[in-house]
Amino acid sequence: MELTIDRDMYSYQYMTASNNLIFRYNNTRHHKKLNLPNFPHHKYQSSQENVISSNAPTLVDVLQEIDNILRR
Repeated sequence: MELTIDRDMYSYQYMTASNNLIFRYNNTRHHKKLNLPNFPHHKYQSSQENVISSNAPTLVDVLQEIDNILRR
C-alpha cells in the first residue's frame, strides 16, 4: 500500500537571522499575471520581487536545499 499526501496549500521559507529572505516556496494563487509554467507553484529567490517558477517541493527537498546553501 502506498501512502499519498495531498497538500492543498504549502509555504516553506528560509531567512537569515537578520530577517533577509533567502528563499520561499508556496502555492498561493496571487501571481497568475506572471504566467508561470507551474502556476500556482512558485519560489521567491532572495527577494519578494524575484518570483520564479518552481515545482512543488517536499519538506525533504527544502531541507536539502538549505543544507547545500550552508555547505557553500
